[in-house]
Amino acid sequence: MNPVKREWHRFVHRCIWSWAGWRSAWASEPSLKFWTTVVAISSVLALVLPLNFAERTVILPLGVLVLAAELMNTALERAVDYISIEQDDRAGRAKDAGSAAVALTAIAGGIAWAVILWRLVAG
Repeated sequence: MNPVKREWHRFVHRCIWSWAGWRSAWASEPSLKFWTTVVAISSVLALVLPLNFAERTVILPLGVLVLAAELMNTALERAVDYISIEQDDRAGRAKDAGSAAVALTAIAGGIAWAVILWRLVAG
């Protein structure tokens, strides 16, 4: 198989696996639904409010990063739960760190919105 065709097939499979991962997380993770709703609202606002190109370039990718962080947190939680069902402080700390990553990513988006809205209000 020629290299271009092989890479195309690999790309298609990556898309299929990524979609399967999204669907699985969507079916079992209320947090993903919550953050998807927040990101959807944020994205619509970024597109309808009088933001400049740079502001949209910050807001829109930050929303995607929040969802990526939530999916990574979901993966971490599933892996920890798979390894053992016993209570272990290290497992709890790992899960808490994943949750903190989601929170920090969301805070980054919130800070960006605060700065942008300040500019809109202050003129």
